[in-house]
Amino acid sequence: MAFVERPFGADEARTRLVAALREHALVIGEVTLTSGIVAQYLIDAKRAVLLPEAFFAAGVLIADQAAALGATAVGGMTMGADPLACAALAGGADVKAFFVRKETKDHGLARRVEGPLLTADDRCLIVEDVVTTGGSTIRAIEAVRAEGHEICGVVAICDRLAGGAAAIEDAAQAPYVALATIDDVYPERPDRA
Repeated sequence: MAFVERPFGADEARTRLVAALREHALVIGEVTLTSGIVAQYLIDAKRAVLLPEAFFAAGVLIADQAAALGATAVGGMTMGADPLACAALAGGADVKAFFVRKETKDHGLARRVEGPLLTADDRCLIVEDVVTTGGSTIRAIEAVRAEGHEICGVVAICDRLAGGAAAIEDAAQAPYVALATIDDVYPERPDRA
């Protein structure tokens, strides 16, 4: 059930997302990634996805993936997944959105998975902004699975093509989809294989 009227379809959404990543998220210069790897560029997807056009484009694409995989919940590790889970709702996904904390809270309700309560029959689509090694995505998969929930798939906004996809698919035992890759966003990069 779509809750919003879509002004464009998936192909146009992908084109707009890639353009927004190129314009707003690509940072050229030496940086240390979450994985500890030193790289000559960074994709800071939040810089693009937290702008209206890329937010809606990502929402359309994630909502489509959620529907195709039969997801009833969308979320992932906090910060990377937060805007993406919300974008899925804005894109018309008929799902619950959730966020996975890095650690369980030691106060309040002492929850690690935040948002509407997930039930035993929820099918969770894990979302991530950028994948390099897949470490944070795998931690989100493990946390959701530890709470007894099924993983039906994983969607990344951008895959740096550094081996994370294989690690994620192995951990999730479910389909992995990258909406864009570094080849789409920065095809002229100096380290392109």
